[in-house]
Amino acid sequence: MFRTHTCGELNLSHVSQTVTLCGWVQRSRNLGGMTFIDLRDRYGITQLTFNMESHKTLCEQARSIGREYVLQVSGKVVERENKNLKIATGEIEIMVENLSVLNTALTPPFTIEDESDGGDELRMKYRYLDIRRNPVKQALLLRHCLASEVRKYMNSQHFVEVETPVLIKSTPEGARDFVVPSRMNQGEFYALPQSPQTFKQLLMVAGLDRYYQIVKCFRDEDLRADRQPEFTQIDCEMSFVEQEDILQTFEGLVKHLFKNIKEIVVPNMPRITYADAIKYYGNDKPDTRFDMKIFELKDIVKGKNFKIFDDAPLVGGICATGCALYTRKQIDELTEWIKRPQIGANGIIWVRWNNEGIKSSVDKFYNEKELKKWFEIAGGKEGDLILILAGEETKTRKALSELRLEMGSRLGLRDKNTFACLWVTDFPLLEWNEEQKRWNAMHHPFTSPKPEDIELLDKNPGGVRANAYDMVINGVEVGGGSIRIFNKELQKKIFSVLGFTNEEAQAQFGFLMNAFEYGAPPHGGIAFGFDRLCSLFGGSDSIRDYIAFPKNNSGRDVMIDAPSGISKEQLNELGITLKTFN
Repeated sequence: MFRTHTCGELNLSHVSQTVTLCGWVQRSRNLGGMTFIDLRDRYGITQLTFNMESHKTLCEQARSIGREYVLQVSGKVVERENKNLKIATGEIEIMVENLSVLNTALTPPFTIEDESDGGDELRMKYRYLDIRRNPVKQALLLRHCLASEVRKYMNSQHFVEVETPVLIKSTPEGARDFVVPSRMNQGEFYALPQSPQTFKQLLMVAGLDRYYQIVKCFRDEDLRADRQPEFTQIDCEMSFVEQEDILQTFEGLVKHLFKNIKEIVVPNMPRITYADAIKYYGNDKPDTRFDMKIFELKDIVKGKNFKIFDDAPLVGGICATGCALYTRKQIDELTEWIKRPQIGANGIIWVRWNNEGIKSSVDKFYNEKELKKWFEIAGGKEGDLILILAGEETKTRKALSELRLEMGSRLGLRDKNTFACLWVTDFPLLEWNEEQKRWNAMHHPFTSPKPEDIELLDKNPGGVRANAYDMVINGVEVGGGSIRIFNKELQKKIFSVLGFTNEEAQAQFGFLMNAFEYGAPPHGGIAFGFDRLCSLFGGSDSIRDYIAFPKNNSGRDVMIDAPSGISKEQLNELGITLKTFN
């Protein structure tokens, strides 16, 4: 065998044993008569000791070895005089008796340390070296453990893992597709799946009853920290279920993951409607690790000749507990922060209640009794600070949401080791596209409306609620799904409301609608963003840390230099001419 043990398992119980280890040189130290090398593999680090007095030739060989050389060593395990209790093997070392250099190595372009001196782009170019660093390696191991526990739970619930096609039909709904030209059918294209949605519904028609897949999906859209052109979903579907069945099943999955990965017991998850999420938190994925709900003042602040309030469709605020001593400078900083183009608020109205009474930036228009009423509505008390924004409804709620999250961060209320999970339900089924003057599906066109709202499809499409749900953890949407339409006539109706002609619907989705003719069961499902779950469990804001070979923010793989051009011969085989790109 190349090795008898790994570099992370030896301890005092192995003293006096002769062992063989393999790994990479983390660092070396020459101290006169002794040379020390830290040998690293996936499992840990073990200190190797070379004695000039007893093994002169071996010690001289060790001194010629550079960082990241690949070694095989044999020797006796001995107890260390100067123990390093920060590592698992820190109580022992290996007195090396045989040394073999399995491979030499160039000096890495950055240090292979937990805190590297390499920037993001450099580390992405040499990702295979970056993965040797503990933080990246541990992130990938966490991803492996999460996938393993997902499969363990899903299998225990009688789900069947089924692979669905990667080369599929392009559809106009949703994000932009990645397309693949066909050589055998020139002029025609496959698309890479944005999700296996139609296939998992067909599996329900096929009678598999419970399906899941940890699956690659693709979307050609602009990137950010939590988005990649290719990403991974935990994709799931169930037959003969209602919404509550799905919520219970997949709440169970997430509880299982927290218990077995983080050793955290998650309580039963509260439910909040989409309407209440927007009203109290300003967005549909509320961070409920802290309270600070949005309150409204419009009805009691009008008519005092304060034009900003009188003209605003919405006057709302948040109450920052214990912040009455905020200085004018701190409030000015918040005002400049909220005025940034990304948020676009005009300014902040503040009211503080300290031992000197209640003071505000609008004392000219409102007396102390009126301001105290604001505190009552806000649920505030002496020692608190109220921050108020006014303006157009949607924009102001978004700004209040951002202000709430910023204050939560400044007050240390968004601890990454604290987890608040909830379900958001009753989303709107449709949203109006002003540019195209038509309704779009807010989720996708196969989402079932609430049964009691179906009659609104003709007279008030915007008032129809979807039988849909999202799971939110710490303000991050980690999963979403819906009960599906399984009735062909209702599906035709939805296509009609979305502006599809019968011919267009048949051309795009005829295979699914035809399948419904053969006895489709009631069914529904959910998909979790697996990369997002990994980053959430790992305490990171970026999913790239949990993907072995991610793309950069321009969608490029700088390690293999992709995307790249292809030869003229390949283009000719595909029936694509160069003038196509002019």
